[in-house]
Amino acid sequence: MLIKYYSSITHFFRELIIDIFNVTFTLFKIMIPILILIKIIEELGGIVLLSELLGPLMELVGLPDSMGLVWATTLLTNIYGGLIVLVSIDVTLTVAQASILGSMMLLAHSLPIEATIAKKAGVSLWVTLLLRIGGSLLLAWILHLTYQTTDMLNQPAQMFWSPEVTEKSTYLVWAIGQIENLFMVFLAISILLFSLKILKLLGIEKLMAILLKPFLYLLGISKEATNITIIGATLGLSFGGGLLINEAQKGHVAPRDVFTSIMLLNLLHSLIEDTLLILLIGADFNTIFWGRLIFSVLVIASLAAVVRNLSPIFCEGYLYRSVARKL
Repeated sequence: MLIKYYSSITHFFRELIIDIFNVTFTLFKIMIPILILIKIIEELGGIVLLSELLGPLMELVGLPDSMGLVWATTLLTNIYGGLIVLVSIDVTLTVAQASILGSMMLLAHSLPIEATIAKKAGVSLWVTLLLRIGGSLLLAWILHLTYQTTDMLNQPAQMFWSPEVTEKSTYLVWAIGQIENLFMVFLAISILLFSLKILKLLGIEKLMAILLKPFLYLLGISKEATNITIIGATLGLSFGGGLLINEAQKGHVAPRDVFTSIMLLNLLHSLIEDTLLILLIGADFNTIFWGRLIFSVLVIASLAAVVRNLSPIFCEGYLYRSVARKL
């Protein structure tokens, strides 16, 4: 009895270690080259150039054109990078403007890394960029019209916290910082995979699948992808996407579910951390949480419905085979 129990535990941790390695290796192969590329683009002034191109778009959604630099930095780096730029700009936003800008940052950020992860899972780079950039502009435009019509949230936004702005760091300091970030990613993946295995052992995933059945039915996501989609939605596309790729490569998740889940996670991920971060710039919670949630579900549900109504040859052939080939 003890030998069987010991064997089960050994098998559990052996599988866990293998899964951690596979997921981490898949993500790091994507993240490390892109982190270096982004640094090069930043040093060459690419982010500033992009911000100049985005300036007119900011005015269309009711934001100062200087917010183009904030969003450009967010698109190529991450939300934290965008916030550092925001606090360095001498401009006062209303709560409505902070909510619009925050929603744009939530839907479209870290595109070089996250779009590549989505591509690895089988979703075209251009589809991801169109969905995230186009979706963020559409949501921002809808919010701008809503606030403009109702005259809501026009009071000045109060920034509760500002990231520390430091002098330009050396390449060595930058490299050490990236290594620390990658190590934290490794720890997070390890904890997530361990938790996922425990959930499977306890049968929690079955309960979650039952509770989420209406939501999953609306989006066409099967129960096999439920837990991973939840992980990605709550903690991040990098984690959810990496886990999804790993499960799909094992044949546990169908290409169709990979496609729908990744499309959802493109718009709806890091609901906890990113939402709290954007709240600190004075954005409205209902806008950046519920607004983003409802918008994402409606967009992906509509997209899923369109795909299902297209030619069966396209749906079951080109689209999902293209996902399967990536896996």
